[in-house]
Amino acid sequence: MARSRSGTRGRRGPRKPQRRPGTFTPGAVQVVDPSERGAIELPGTITVKELAELLGTNPADIIRELIKSGIFATINQLIDRDTASLVAEELGYEVAEPTAAAAGDEDEEGGAAPAEAAKEQLWDETAEDEESLVDRAPIVTVMGHVDHGKTSLLDAIRSTTVAAGERGGITQHIGASEVTTKDGKRVVFLDTPGHEAFTSMRARGAKVTDIAVIVVAADDGVMPQTLEAISHAKAAKVPLVIAMNKIDKADANQDRVKTELAEAGVVVEDYGGDTPLVPVSARTGQGINELLEIILLVADLQELKANPKRDAIGTVIEARLDKGRGPVATVIVQTGTLRVGDVVVAGNTFGKIKALENSAGKRVPKAGPATAAVILGLSDVPEAGDVLRVVGDVTIARSQVEQRRTAAAAQAGGASGRATLEDLYKQIQAGQAKELRIILKADVSGSLGAITNALGQLNTDEVKINVLLEANGDITDNDIMLATASNAIVVGFNTGITDTARRAAEAEGVDVRLYDIIYKLTDDIDAALKGMLEPEIVEVVEGRAEVRQIFRVGKTTVIAGCYVTDGRIVRTGGARVYRGGKVIATDKIDSLRRFRDDVREVASNFECGIGLAGYNDLEEGDIIECFTQQARSRITG
Repeated sequence: MARSRSGTRGRRGPRKPQRRPGTFTPGAVQVVDPSERGAIELPGTITVKELAELLGTNPADIIRELIKSGIFATINQLIDRDTASLVAEELGYEVAEPTAAAAGDEDEEGGAAPAEAAKEQLWDETAEDEESLVDRAPIVTVMGHVDHGKTSLLDAIRSTTVAAGERGGITQHIGASEVTTKDGKRVVFLDTPGHEAFTSMRARGAKVTDIAVIVVAADDGVMPQTLEAISHAKAAKVPLVIAMNKIDKADANQDRVKTELAEAGVVVEDYGGDTPLVPVSARTGQGINELLEIILLVADLQELKANPKRDAIGTVIEARLDKGRGPVATVIVQTGTLRVGDVVVAGNTFGKIKALENSAGKRVPKAGPATAAVILGLSDVPEAGDVLRVVGDVTIARSQVEQRRTAAAAQAGGASGRATLEDLYKQIQAGQAKELRIILKADVSGSLGAITNALGQLNTDEVKINVLLEANGDITDNDIMLATASNAIVVGFNTGITDTARRAAEAEGVDVRLYDIIYKLTDDIDAALKGMLEPEIVEVVEGRAEVRQIFRVGKTTVIAGCYVTDGRIVRTGGARVYRGGKVIATDKIDSLRRFRDDVREVASNFECGIGLAGYNDLEEGDIIECFTQQARSRITG
């Protein structure tokens, strides 16, 4: 049944669209008075030009109404049905109720679901039809120290020359590529940067991967960034495969690499552990096939599956603004099938997919599970690491983005959601916390060992301590980035924190704690695990007052007539009495009056009467300093 919202216009009543003769030809639509037309049916989305043609009005009228609502649109820009409906009614037209077809005007293969169904689908992330599950390709992240040959190794796998085209031979951005083995099995590779400047991107890469390949040069051994890469992979709880590269070099020492990995907590199969190690040479191609076989074997053990029949869910790997094509994002589709025409939400942006490109740069109509794809059509550039989801229509997408932006603004104004020792006990009680993740930095290796052993003895049935990274030196922004990616706290012993790391910790809300005594460190952690961590009590000087006259009330009570010279005097505060610059008494304020009224506080430049609880030997010229005790979070970072 048709409906009209013209009653909401109140005093104005409908107004006719203004047009100049000869300036616009509305296609096949006959120009008639709005009051003489029947109810207009609108699709789920429509361009400004199409809406003008449908109404038989000038596009400028549409744009003018949109501007009044704060929407600055061009003639070819898509607007959702609700927005188009409001514009039409403002111009005097009656709009019909949406039909099922209007809720999503896509074809059956790539069509969007009706609004209500899409809402249910948006929140139902776990329901999967087991009969629809199929095997999917593993998503593999390649990590390691700079110049250990990660990209060259991928070149050998995919028979390309990517490394030759990169400045300095160092990967400058996260790339995704797909490889098909001789057996016809697919593997998706993410090539992450190895340089310290790209630690944040490496952390993003570890979040979406099924298997982490750690590249270690046989002639160089385990390096600091190798340890960071291992820490990121462990934090993401993904299995490791070690690719020992450059075995063709004369100074390669495979036993040394295995020993250093064991010292880093990664015991390879040759040493009795469960981590596969494959000797390879990116230059000669030796061991490449064996590496792929091991990757597929590890993937088979995980039984990786996905439902290609559902709407897609993926993760943004990288995004940029292209001058010619607008916002461009590289996405790994993790489940479902992404199609051209789908409406998607990615972080705080949304849009309708105009085009899909595969990892080879070719246009494709769809991208299935475990597929790398470049998407065009988003309204803005998303963040790397944002989750991308298909939703029913633009109205739902816009609503979701607005909710997320509102929530993000509220969170920015409040407390951080990062892990802190103060919040740990509450999380344990709520069943949310299973482990306390710690990044440990110390001055010397001996301290690291002692602290790690001490922390290991604090594990409880409710929560375990997981030291993600232990290393010597100051706390750096790399440590903060790992803490951000893994929701960990950073603990420093007899070490400092760099200025950039301090700023990063404040921006990300990472809990940083510095200690110089081991038992204080372990006491804090132990107290947090047991829910007994008390805030630090600090003294705050509130103000000072000068005694200018003494009033005796009865035999024992003395009231000091004072003038507040600095700050404020608080009735519930403590008091120190200074005479000749020295403290002669410490007491508490028992009474505080202004004229005949009892007051809670007196500000600077006002007179008052102060009575102390136990000290009565006040003299003119004494200084009474008021102080309070306040609880402060014991975060020293």
